Amino acid sequence: MSMKFLFSVILLSTVHLFLAQFQVGHTTITFNDPARTGGFGSGGGSGRQIQTEIYYPATTAGDNVALASGQFPVITFGHGFAMAWDAYSNIWQHYVARGYILAFPRTEGGLIPGPSHGDFGTDLKQVSDKMLALNTNASSIFNGKILQKAAIIGHSMGGGASFLAAANNTNIETVIGFAPAETNPSAIAAASNVSVPALVFSGSADGVTPPADHHVPIYQGLTSTCKSFVSITGGAHCYYANTNFNCDFGENTSSQNISITRAEQQTATYGILDPWLDFKLKGICNAYGAFLLAIESQPGTINETLCPSLPSVTIINDPNQGSGIYCSSLQGNSYQWYMDNQPIVGETSQCYNFPADLGATYLVEVFFENGCVYSAPMTFESGLEEVNLKNVQVFPNPTEGFININAEDIIESIEIIDFKGKVLLTKEVKHLTYKLDVSYISGIYFMKINFGNQSEYVRVKIN
Repeated sequence: MSMKFLFSVILLSTVHLFLAQFQVGHTTITFNDPARTGGFGSGGGSGRQIQTEIYYPATTAGDNVALASGQFPVITFGHGFAMAWDAYSNIWQHYVARGYILAFPRTEGGLIPGPSHGDFGTDLKQVSDKMLALNTNASSIFNGKILQKAAIIGHSMGGGASFLAAANNTNIETVIGFAPAETNPSAIAAASNVSVPALVFSGSADGVTPPADHHVPIYQGLTSTCKSFVSITGGAHCYYANTNFNCDFGENTSSQNISITRAEQQTATYGILDPWLDFKLKGICNAYGAFLLAIESQPGTINETLCPSLPSVTIINDPNQGSGIYCSSLQGNSYQWYMDNQPIVGETSQCYNFPADLGATYLVEVFFENGCVYSAPMTFESGLEEVNLKNVQVFPNPTEGFININAEDIIESIEIIDFKGKVLLTKEVKHLTYKLDVSYISGIYFMKINFGNQSEYVRVKIN
């Protein structure tokens, strides 16, 4: 495992540890397409009715409750043949908790007459677009709540229809198919008009839509410059959803050699899909490296990807700019420098003048079009005389509000200095002890304690 992937995954895991786990709110909206007829539902106006069940992040679970604070990206999900939207409660429960809005059109769910794949694909595209537009609808509970990032995901028939919806569609960030079925009109043919990043999930034991006839040709037909194929070893056709009579009945008569459980298949799916959606829809830069690692090493899968890998970055000294100036070895779209794992405010250039005398560990985060990477850290020893704890006591350290300083000699003054050498605070003391209020700043600093003609330094961390 490479250092860049390991660091990315560790940081991403830390980010996820503090992600809010939202409650699930629900509402129903019937969208309307005046240019078509049919559909499912009522109340949307003349034309085609597209009743959609919408699940969203809320502070309290329930129907028509207020959304949680913030803005959230939209996932529009297409159901499988003869499957209702509620077969996918596992999907909305998982992703709403992670801060996504899930929209499930209920059209084309019948057996007789057979579903129109073309209409279903159009429904998926229109619901995705209409959900984004609700962000500026003053009468909607989604007003001001929708991040303008969208994905279309589908299972089986809905998977094939998702690629119909993604053809020549630049309003979405990505399209994902769970065991996508060939459709009429052809999802395989439509794939050649799909240029957005794409993921195709396939169970190797799927006998309902055999991978060689359905999933693989769709994947191969995609013109996306970033596309990935996930083959779940021993995986089934129906296991992306909850237990469903219609789907499971078809699977029991056609699929052989299923060797994993439904829970195991869903775990393998989320292990790859979670970081992908976090990167594409939320812009979490480190998630791209985690996604590449998952594609490479997710247990129980055999995968391939054409998505670009991330380069390695080191910190190099540029003698042409001065002995203390260090730079990222690669040019990126943007940069962020860190000192002791804390971002250095304002240091967003390719090069940075290290205040080496302060002593610290530095690294640079380099942002590329696809994700970001961290350099290997570079550590400098402090050139300053560290405080002698026998003469001065500084506590607590780290602190969240106050720092106590006790000394054997009279303290003339105390200064707080940042890593650039800027004095942020100066206090006249004239006492042996002092309680310094630092509640209004945070980060890692140096405290300079002045005793007449002598000064001593100690590094302090303020949370």
